[in-house]
Amino acid sequence: MAFSSTGWNTIAANKSGNAPSLYSYKSTDTQATINTAGYFNTVATLVNVGDVIFIYDATTPSLVISYVNSVTSAGVVDIADGTTISATDTD
Repeated sequence: MAFSSTGWNTIAANKSGNAPSLYSYKSTDTQATINTAGYFNTVATLVNVGDVIFIYDATTPSLVISYVNSVTSAGVVDIADGTTISATDTD
């Protein structure tokens, strides 16, 4: 599937450029799909290298914490593989 702006939210936008901005993204796409270079091209003008993205997989469910690895001059956004956080709910 493709990036959906309805799942994109700004948590904290850094105005000074000294710290990363924080974003969340909710999708039913797999992490492998989301991690593909170019998936976040729609928001290329909003993100910078080092910005953090909390990615919630609504299908699994799980949460991946990733960051923007590169944004090319052509507007291609690539994110790091990230770290998956999953939980067991035994009650």
